[in-house]
Amino acid sequence: MSTAEMAMREDLAAAYRLIARFGMDDIIHTHISARLPEEPELLLINRYGDLFREVTPESLAVINHHGQQMRGQQVPINTAGIVIHTAVHAARPDAVCVMHTHTAAGVAVSCLEEGLLPLNQTSLLFYGQIGYHEFEGIALDPGEQERLVADLGDNRAMILRNHGLLTVGRSIGEAFSLMYNLEQACRIQLSALGSGRPIHLPSEEVCERTASQYAADPDGAAELEWLALRRLAGMPLDGH
Repeated sequence: MSTAEMAMREDLAAAYRLIARFGMDDIIHTHISARLPEEPELLLINRYGDLFREVTPESLAVINHHGQQMRGQQVPINTAGIVIHTAVHAARPDAVCVMHTHTAAGVAVSCLEEGLLPLNQTSLLFYGQIGYHEFEGIALDPGEQERLVADLGDNRAMILRNHGLLTVGRSIGEAFSLMYNLEQACRIQLSALGSGRPIHLPSEEVCERTASQYAADPDGAAELEWLALRRLAGMPLDGH
């Protein structure tokens, strides 16, 4: 195994543990995948049946874009994970990492007709950069893949209607940051709507300016954030 592959495995295993740590896992369901740096036609993904907090660099399976396991012992792989993740990686050369969750907040917002609202600076990270995909049942049918990638387009995030959230990153750290912030935006929206008070939205001009500020990332926050998160991933769950 090359040094580059081991580094990718370590980052991906850390992302799984962080998803669990922040309460965004769903027992053994949902999935995160990453493209191997030296073999871009191959993907790393979790072994179906592992809790996210149990995922290690060594436990990750290697599959191709057809969902076939290419190395080592054959292990169970979530069929929906294969359908969703192979489609996105195959369609998007920039998709180094793809994350998918079923959180209560994410699923709740996916059920709202208006979807994600531009309520605050967290949600404005996704202003004009989020797709929507209609629910077609559990994602087991390869025929859904074409529609899924068409709905994603070149966006970095997508809300799967009546289902959950999906993010696409040029690195594992970017995909995680997008998912964390999308989850937070959904939680904030539900809290604001649940207050029963009138909702105040920023102007379109401010929304566009804020989105462009995020895109510029003048302080290099994304890289610093992932370094901090990697430290957190190595800590016991009780923080001691």
